[in-house]
Formats: sequence, structure tokens, C-alpha cells
Amino acid sequence: MPLPFVDRTSSSLPVQFVAAPKWRSWLREQGAARRGWLESLGLAGAAGDFAVLPGRDGKAVGAVLVLSATPDLWDFGALATRLPAGTWRLSDTAPVSPTDAAVAIGLGAWRFDRYRSKKSKAGPKIVWPHGADKARTAAVVDAISTARDLITTPSSDMGPAELAAAAETLAQKHKAKVKVIIGGELLKQNYPMVHAVGRASARAPRLIDLTWGSESDPKVTLVGKGVCFDSGGLDLKPASGMLNMKKDMGGAATMMAVASMIMATKLPVRLRLLVPAVENSVSGNAFRPLDVVPTRKGITVEIGNTDAEGRLILCDALHEGASERPTVMIDCATLTGAARVALGTDLPALFCNDDTLAGQLVAAGKEAADPMWRMPLFKGYRRLLDSKVADINNAPGVAFGGAITAALYLQEFVPDDVPWAHFDMMAWNNATRPGRPEGGEAQAARAIFTAIETRIASH
Repeated sequence: MPLPFVDRTSSSLPVQFVAAPKWRSWLREQGAARRGWLESLGLAGAAGDFAVLPGRDGKAVGAVLVLSATPDLWDFGALATRLPAGTWRLSDTAPVSPTDAAVAIGLGAWRFDRYRSKKSKAGPKIVWPHGADKARTAAVVDAISTARDLITTPSSDMGPAELAAAAETLAQKHKAKVKVIIGGELLKQNYPMVHAVGRASARAPRLIDLTWGSESDPKVTLVGKGVCFDSGGLDLKPASGMLNMKKDMGGAATMMAVASMIMATKLPVRLRLLVPAVENSVSGNAFRPLDVVPTRKGITVEIGNTDAEGRLILCDALHEGASERPTVMIDCATLTGAARVALGTDLPALFCNDDTLAGQLVAAGKEAADPMWRMPLFKGYRRLLDSKVADINNAPGVAFGGAITAALYLQEFVPDDVPWAHFDMMAWNNATRPGRPEGGEAQAARAIFTAIETRIASH
């Protein structure tokens, strides 16, 4: 997606910013005509209020945006859609970093027009905020926009093969290496869980394995859940639960976004991205409730519910990722409804076995306005995963603590000496907000990238 920015020009119009608490005093300082115009529009100085300012001839001479009392980058996200056509510049009083403002504007310009015969009209052009890091802005906006495209694409056009093709395109762009293990080859190369979950679909399952960077640099491993559509398997979801399951590969898209930012900014790490890509379907060879399936680690899993498939494909990928003893390993997944019940749709749940890593992630989330909330890996609930016939069960028979038990299941496949974080997320914006249009969303991606930068800098 092209960025809406241009270099400085003398013909641009200014956008002023006023903090909501200062609106009344600012308004009093305006001339009578402008004051009357703003009052006629009904602007009360609430955060998000916006108006184009006319001159004496009725033509626009500028615009004003009301910011929240404690502004963050998202205050600026609406400019890409609310400013009329033309060229605009931000006033130098913008209270966030120029790069943050640019990122928010760039993300606010994202549109998903793939299936529309009439494409969105070109929006306004905005002069690059003075001092903005253009390369970083482009890296972040491109990564998040691509992830949004992947998540929002219907499953008819975003199956395991298409997700693998997107990873191959990413690898080509950054001169990374990628290997894809497909179908029956998964059994030969010991990824039995990925095969078991995906084998019922006419679209073969696969394991995407991308590597980039120098072997001598700190190892960073990213793992993303790539369920391209989830019917629930034989324990079928109801129609309402299936409706938006095209987004069930949101964890994979989010990790691809983080990988893209790492490679675009040339972070000095040895990156590995692992994405098990499947479609959880129903057919005569579908895996069944109470089947016992082996894992790459060698332990056996009793299938308590075929709709708890995300943790099954992730466990093979996590075990493989941990085998290299990376400096940090992070996975993202649209894993449980329980996390959404606990924290809602906007707040990803963070589980982490390392307090330092957890602190870095939470701090990065606050800095980047990309929030998360840490949840406990409470060992007392591990008993709920016990099986009478296998080493572990993938889904407890109780409805309580579902996000925690899912995280505890994953932890079984991560050695204690590997710093690991697990994100359980929505990967979707249910409604349009400034900078965050309705549709797929790479939640926590910017925070994860920032935290990795911090960790590597101190390594």
C-alpha cells in the first residue's frame, strides 16, 4: 500500500492540534467568523473532533483536530480519511513523536478493496512530519498493512498454500530462506500434529519455515498459528462461531508482520519464523475426539476436543523452535474465546515464563500504544490437562480458565531455559477507530518488535 506522504511543499495547508482540555481557551482566541463556524458545526472540543477551517473566500486555509487529554499516536490516525483531497502538513506542536504520527496516518489509510469493483478514492497527501524516520515508518506500515490484508482475505483465497506463498514473497523481498513441508511429508519429517489437524482438508497442511540473518547473531524465533479456516473439526462450531474463522490465521499474519519489521530494519538477529498452516475441516479421515496423537516432542495427546486445534499445531512448531535454544521465542495465536471473555477484543492476553521478557513486552506495549495484559501460567491448573490414556489432554472438560490451560498446554513443549511469550489475541477490529479500520489487525506486532529491539540491544 503506498504511503500517503509527500516531501515538503509550500502549497500545503496546516493542521492544528488542540488538546481537549484546552479547547475553550483556544476557541476564545479565534476570530469571530472562525468561532462562529466551529460552533455551527457543533464542535464541543471532544477528543476526535475535527473541522476544516475556511478562509474569507470560503476556501480551506487549514484544519483543526482535537486530541485526547493524554494523546497517543492513534489521535492522528483519522487524518488519512478525514482530511479532504489536497496537500496538508502537521503543525510542529504535535505532541507525539513524528514517526508515531506518521505510522498512525499510514495505518489509517489502509483499505481492503480487493473484491470491490469500485476502489476507494485517493485520499489526501500529507507532508512527512518533520523529523520522522521514513524508513521505519514504511517498514511498520507495510508490515501491518500486509498482515491486515492476509487476515481479511476470505478463506477461499487464503488457504495453507496461499499463506505459504505470502511467506515466500516476504522471504524474496528480504533475501531470506524459506522451506515448506507439505502433506504426507509432514509425517516423514515428524510433524504429526500439523498433519493430523490438517489432513481432512482438500488443501494440504504445511509447515512454513523461514530463516534470515547471521548464525552468529542472537536467535529470535517467532511462531504463528496458521489455521486458515476453522470449522471446529468433528466437534463442529455453531454457525455464529464459524462466521469469522477466516481470521484464525491471524497469529501467523502477526508473526509475519514482526518478521517483516525485523528484516526491513536489519535488526542484528538470526530470525526464524515457523508457521503451521492448516484448514481444520471435516471428512472421513478427520481426527476424532478421544483419538490419541503423537507429537514432535514424543509425548502423546488425547484429543478432548477437535476445536482446540490451534494448540495442537503450535506444539509441534514450538518444540522445533525451542530445539535451537533461541534468545527469545514468541508465539501469537487466535487461541481461545476464554481470553476474549476475560479481556475483551482489544487486549491480547500475554503469558510468559520469563519476568524480564514479560516486562519488556508490557513496557513496549505502553510505549507503542499497542496494549496487552499479562495473565498467569498458574501451575495449579496443570492437573486439568491430565489424561487417563495419554500423556496429556488438549482440552479440559471444564469451562473455567480456558486461556490459562491452553497456555499451560503450550508450555509443555517449551523448555524452562528458553525465554518464551505466548499471545492469545483477537486479530480483528470489530469497529473502525482512528488508524484502525474494521477488519484484520496485527495486534501486539509493533510492541513485540519494539521489545525484541530492546532485548537485543541489551543482550
